[in-house]
Amino acid sequence: MNEFSDSTPAEGAGHRGPGHQPHDVREFFGQRARYWDSRFPDDGPAYAAGVAELGLRAGDGVLDAGCGTGRALPALRAAVGPSGTVLGADLTPEMLEEAVRAGRNAEATLLLADVSALPVRDGALDAVFAAGLISHLADPPQNLAELARVVRPGGRLALFHPIGRAALAARKGRPLTPDDLRAEPNLRPMLARSGWDLVQYVDEDARYLALAVRRG
Repeated sequence: MNEFSDSTPAEGAGHRGPGHQPHDVREFFGQRARYWDSRFPDDGPAYAAGVAELGLRAGDGVLDAGCGTGRALPALRAAVGPSGTVLGADLTPEMLEEAVRAGRNAEATLLLADVSALPVRDGALDAVFAAGLISHLADPPQNLAELARVVRPGGRLALFHPIGRAALAARKGRPLTPDDLRAEPNLRPMLARSGWDLVQYVDEDARYLALAVRRG
């Protein structure tokens, strides 16, 4: 999925609504997939820095949830090495086609899948990386619980964005709203209900990162 420059239907600086149903998200990204990478050509270092926060080791298994065109996949592959497992899941076929066009399918196994029902066995992975995902989920608590299901106890989740909430809101010309799921007071209890403990939270102009650990 990755971050937005445009807004999805009913999507703003923290607002959620019916535009977050999978068919709406798929339609939005499908129309924009072909030029998505050209809209954000300089995000590579930010993605690499976000991946580094997961503390991946050689041989680990990791999922890029809502991988979009796969911009995080090279950094994830570099972190886990040739013996590791990298999965990239997205519900928009056109985004995955762009990932293949960019050659990023060489870094990962790409899955056409919704994060509400991942084709991954329980506890199979060590970590999940999710860029720009949480604000566009149909059922955030359930979807976060599904991400927890596929990660072993003690594994990590990185909710990432290359710019912070205020900077993103300013880019869109919209105010931050109290119901923004990415705000720490909203995010921490939701993660806790979904099987995660929030251990690090950074929201600054140049980066947004919420790092959580899977409960045992």
